[in-house]
Formats: sequence, structure tokens, C-alpha cells
Amino acid sequence: MDYLPKDPAILVSSVNMLMRDEDFDTLEALCYAFSREPREVRNYLLSHGFVWSEDQKQFRPIGYDDATITGRTEDEQQS
Repeated sequence: MDYLPKDPAILVSSVNMLMRDEDFDTLEALCYAFSREPREVRNYLLSHGFVWSEDQKQFRPIGYDDATITGRTEDEQQS
């Protein structure tokens, strides 16, 4: 893959596949490898109904589980 796709559904699928197959250890490493800012990718997908789950190392639909209901990580929720 030469670039990250722009379509939200394909982007989620691509990022989750790359993370699952252990090509990258972190979302940050993946984004920087494709010259994208992690915050940009997170915000873009959040606006399309997906949130990053650090525990699962994948994007998940908002509301899929307790950690993603608000679109924030557990650390952010406790603050």
C-alpha cells in the first residue's frame, strides 16, 4: 500500500488490517509511515463514526463498547 485511502470505511479497514497483521506497533508509527498526522486520521474517522481503541489497537464504531461511547480514551474520560 502506497498511501492511506480517503474513503472512511476503506481507511478503517486498512488501518485495522495493518495493525492486526503487526506491520506497525502504534497508530502513530503507521500514520507517520504514510505521511499523515495521527490526530488528523483520528478526527477524520471520528467525524465518520469511528473512534480509536488503544486497548484493541483498532478503530471501532462509536458505541461499540464502553471505551468508545464518548469517543474518548479511558484516560481522557477520567480527566
